[in-house]
Amino acid sequence: MSSPDSTLLKAVRDKGHLLLVTHFNPDGDALGSLLGLADILEGMGKHVLRFLEDPVSHLYRFLPGCGQIQTDMAVVRTFVEHAGDDFLTLCLDCGDEQRLGRHSRELMRFRPLMVIDHHRGNNGFGDGAWIEPHRSSTAEMIYDLAMMLGAKVSSRAAECLFAAISTDTGSFRYESTSSHTFAVAGELVRHGVRPEIVANQLYDNYTLGRLRLMEEVLATLEMHERDRIAVIRVTQNMLERTFTTMADTEYFINFPRAVATVRVAVFLKEVEPGHISVSLRAKGQCDVSLIAARFGGGGHRNASGCRFKGQSMDGVRDLLVDLLRPEVQS
Repeated sequence: MSSPDSTLLKAVRDKGHLLLVTHFNPDGDALGSLLGLADILEGMGKHVLRFLEDPVSHLYRFLPGCGQIQTDMAVVRTFVEHAGDDFLTLCLDCGDEQRLGRHSRELMRFRPLMVIDHHRGNNGFGDGAWIEPHRSSTAEMIYDLAMMLGAKVSSRAAECLFAAISTDTGSFRYESTSSHTFAVAGELVRHGVRPEIVANQLYDNYTLGRLRLMEEVLATLEMHERDRIAVIRVTQNMLERTFTTMADTEYFINFPRAVATVRVAVFLKEVEPGHISVSLRAKGQCDVSLIAARFGGGGHRNASGCRFKGQSMDGVRDLLVDLLRPEVQS
């Protein structure tokens, strides 16, 4: 395991006001890393502002510190102005500046800005970056950063980091899960995490509407290429009928991926008419990050995503199946 360079470590040690940001529609790793690091930094006596462009999904509101998240850019501007030169932006789990969302241009002006991430396609934006694509999660790196800083990890921070690692490893099932990942998870348990409570909140906390949405989504299942490619979809009409949101589709892609013959699962999501978000999940040697990168997306070898505008769901499906066909033949 490598370490962040001295510039990043010095900046985190020296600066008293830190703005923490991550990508839009944050997943468990992005949110857990942000909240966990914020708690660790405040334990060091820092002033920390946690920023997201939208409120936290109900799926993750159990995480300690969610109530301290700001979504108002005016608050961010005031924080930065008050900090003066005693300021640092840390961007977590974000592959490129566009993933910062609708406020990306303004957030990129709050310098210095440094990046901590584990996405292979990260372009190293910012004034400094610590990027380790082989890591299971950004949260695993955050724990190591805390150790390098000699910082205390509270039970609150430990719960956030454990939830982040659990979600980004598929409950410790993905190939990026290493012996170090388990060692970090063990330390987080030692710091007070109750794995059964975190798992219950993450995986056994469905609303009835979410269960009905899952029924509708799984009913769209299509199999291609001798059952090696599975495709599911969700539309805005489905969300309206079940009184749910797109956040409720979290983890649905794991069901078609779990089919024994499936090499790649594709989840088509109608964000709005003509705007399709795609999640790709693979098993074995299929590298879906290369497919996603062709359309301005990215992620990991076995877990990536991209977006399409001005195309139908059927059109996106046909395009992706054609591109994935040679990848699942071997």
